[in-house]
Amino acid sequence: MSDPIPFRRTSPGAPGGAGRAVDVRRVVVVSAGLSDPSSTKLLADLLAEATTRVATERGAVVEVQHVELRALAHGLTDALLTGFASGEVATAQAQVAAADAVVAVTPVFSASYSGLFKTFFDVLERGTLDGVPVLVAATAGTARHSLVLDHALRPLFSYLHAAVLPTGVFAASEDWARGGADSALRTRIDRAAGELVDRLVGPRAQAERLDQFDRDVAAMGSFEDLLGG
Repeated sequence: MSDPIPFRRTSPGAPGGAGRAVDVRRVVVVSAGLSDPSSTKLLADLLAEATTRVATERGAVVEVQHVELRALAHGLTDALLTGFASGEVATAQAQVAAADAVVAVTPVFSASYSGLFKTFFDVLERGTLDGVPVLVAATAGTARHSLVLDHALRPLFSYLHAAVLPTGVFAASEDWARGGADSALRTRIDRAAGELVDRLVGPRAQAERLDQFDRDVAAMGSFEDLLGG
């Protein structure tokens, strides 16, 4: 996995190395497909491609990073049991913490998100997704599972204080026409990507994202208040 670093890049400019700093919006795509390849990963890739394309059309720069949970399964179990994330799991958490937006894609098992998908967000540091735009998506064998978007995924990310986008994307087996996405699925993907880019490049609060230590300190109040108490 790539190391989560700087939001600003330097674009080519005048001769002599001069350039201009551009704001780069970072999108992290979290996919929980268990097979390789999987329809879940395919949907995640299509959403990433659409987001990049729409951003480019609007003159914005988006950097997409992928977090595939299949490779983190053992580490996530360890983190769940010990309460401490290390290695690739810690790297994935840092990527999500640094993201301007998240695309979260899960297969549907027993009418809900997969256990692997839930585990990743269970061990994510509290407050990581506060106010972060999240595009939810899911895959399943039949269209009757599409309600998982509203009955499971939206409540999960609302609980985590994320800003869930209006359009979720669901793909059933029948949506993959001749090995690719059919026109109806691509329409949903493009609409969701457009909403995500709107949140990334439109007017937005520039509030600083605090880590858990800073949030704990802020909750304690000022030093004067502590002395007075």
